[in-house]
Order: sequence, then structure tokens, then C-alpha cells
Amino acid sequence: MNTIKQGEKLYERGDTVVREDEEVRHLYTVLEGVLIRYRSLEDGRRQIVNFMFPGDLVGLQGAFDEPSSHSVEVLIPVRLCVFNRGDFTHLIKHNPELGYDVTWLAAKEETALEGHIVSLGQRSAKERVVFLAVWLLDRAIATGLAHDNNVLDIPITQSQIADMLGLSLVHTNRTIRALDREGLVQWGPREICVPDMDKAADYADFERSRKGQRPYI
Repeated sequence: MNTIKQGEKLYERGDTVVREDEEVRHLYTVLEGVLIRYRSLEDGRRQIVNFMFPGDLVGLQGAFDEPSSHSVEVLIPVRLCVFNRGDFTHLIKHNPELGYDVTWLAAKEETALEGHIVSLGQRSAKERVVFLAVWLLDRAIATGLAHDNNVLDIPITQSQIADMLGLSLVHTNRTIRALDREGLVQWGPREICVPDMDKAADYADFERSRKGQRPYI
């Protein structure tokens, strides 16, 4: 990897790393921080598709020879390792095990997207919010971002939650308050807390990550 590594970049909250409809010249490994991936409509509405945590590849989601179908924005300050996208074909050709790792990462993201799609199509509003909170905490725990007592410092707005879950802002606010009263999820402006991960995971039918080694490119 060091033969194609071009250095590291730092981005602040709100910065755009990848823009929709633009050519992506680089791939990035997330070393620190969290990003959101989203698609926009012409009238300004947007659908948040997924969140990216340390170990994820930015720029992998899409055909290498086509413009990006989505944008990637920084949620909390990130440090990214930068690779030339065009060098990956040659590198994988001579390092088949790397190709396996890239495929594994892509498959794991597809699995995550399946869970989000099921939320949009089948889960109730409360189940959607709990599923998202547990999914975020699960990823944060696995990547060392979570604090004790299942707390994650992350400034996700209710508008962003609504954009992810296909809910109105009013419905999102009511749902978050109801879940707080029930003790399932405490979602503040700068942090998420899931007091009982097992109980919340069972409520939202979420399968927690198995312990194991994740490829880190």
C-alpha cells in the first residue's frame, strides 16, 4: 500500500470530500473521524445513504470509470489516507489478497445498506431510530470511538436523522422524545446514548457485529 499512498489529508466538519457527478480521482481510507454519504435531488432534498467510520474506504462505492453517484461530507473531523484511484487495478492484480479485502469491505457495506433499506420499507418510526442508533453505536464500539456506557460523541442533527430515515422533522422529534422516555435511546444534539444495547438491538431486530478482525487498507 505504501507504493501508492500519496499522503494524508485532514478535513473539518461540513467539508465535502467527494461531490456527486464529479470524477473521483482518489480513494481514501478513513483513519479517524466519521463521514456521511448522501444523494441529492434537484429540489434540494437529500437521502443520507450511509455513515463511514475508521477502516472504511471512501470512493469505493461506484464504478471506477464513472462520475460519483453521491457526495461524501465530513460529520466529525477526519484524517484520511489518500491513494491514487488509478493505481488500484495494478496493485490488486499483483496482490490478490488485497483484492479479497476490498471485496470484503464492499460486501460489508452492502449488508449495512440492506439493513437501512429494510428500515425505510418495513420498520416503524421508532424502530428506524433505534436501529440507526444501535448501528452507529455498534460501529463506534468496533472502531474505538464510543465511550463507556455506550455513549458516542457525534453531532447528528434531527434534520440529518430525518434525511437518513425518510421521516418528517416533526415526526423525528416526536419519536426521539418517545424513545428517551422509554429509556431505549437518548439522542442529544451532540451525543447518542443507548443504555442497554442488547435490549435496543432486540427491539429493532439488529444483529450486533461479531468480534473479529476487519481488513484495514
